[in-house]
Amino acid sequence: MKVTARAHANIALVKYWGKRDAALNLPAAGSLSLTLAALTTTAAVEPIDGAGDELVLDGHPVTGGGIARFSGWLDVVRARAGSRQRFRAESANDFPTASGLASSASAYAALALAASRAAGLTLDARELSILARRGSGSAARSIFGGLVVMRPGSRADGADAFAETLVSAAELDRDWPLAMVVAVVGGGKVKSLSSRAAMEHCAETSPLYDGWLASVPGDLAAARAAIERRDLHSLGEVAEQSALTMHAAALAARPAIAYFRPATIALIDAVQELRRRGASAFFTMDAGPHVKVLTTRDEAAQVAERIGQVPDVTQVITSAPGGPAELVP
Repeated sequence: MKVTARAHANIALVKYWGKRDAALNLPAAGSLSLTLAALTTTAAVEPIDGAGDELVLDGHPVTGGGIARFSGWLDVVRARAGSRQRFRAESANDFPTASGLASSASAYAALALAASRAAGLTLDARELSILARRGSGSAARSIFGGLVVMRPGSRADGADAFAETLVSAAELDRDWPLAMVVAVVGGGKVKSLSSRAAMEHCAETSPLYDGWLASVPGDLAAARAAIERRDLHSLGEVAEQSALTMHAAALAARPAIAYFRPATIALIDAVQELRRRGASAFFTMDAGPHVKVLTTRDEAAQVAERIGQVPDVTQVITSAPGGPAELVP
């Protein structure tokens, strides 16, 4: 039977950048993220007759290396189910794909839930997180809603590398109403270098990569302490430091990995200007030129208006915290 699931992208406040095992997508360090309600992937998976799997992404059939990667991931599902069944999947995002907005995270979280059910499996949240991680490292976090922490684990088989909720979306809505405002730069064009390839290149060639890894445990501890206190200012400072340290390591790669555009710098300046005026606004960036601003629900409209004035910002998305991956009737 066809099974449809929905999941939300997540934006890391303490970044995931680098793997200790590329084949199993095991992260080199932990991470911490906020799931966003406004960035959604819907995926439908059904068994088919035939020799190969099929994948349609945003209405376009995926071929070549893309379908090979997806079919390899489905082999993990088939092995768990003790099956040789082939599948057809249709996945659609309501935001730009492969542009630095974590579309692979929401996609593989939705696919993990839909494909496992289509294969006859009923996995718990931890098992789904591990399965989603095999498709995309950050997808492990999109199984969950709210503020989510990723455990890097130490086992070679990855059984202890999974995500879990720190603060649910419902709890945030009730007693700490956070929001994130996303500034899409340049129309959300597809990245010239994927996050997966960029991570590998950075780890292999950047003289700052080891320093980046060394910074993560302290950032995670500071972020978790800030969350316990519901201290947005301290959490925002950690988020900015983590993003800039990650991008510094990427810029130091040889040749450099440069995701910033003039609008990216202008957006950072705009966020700092908002803060000087008393707003709670803190920036972060992933593997792309877009800027995400962590703020409060009450201040989100003010933040959105200001960053929407920056040249080459083509879309502004305001989001509340999102919930966990779920089945769609």
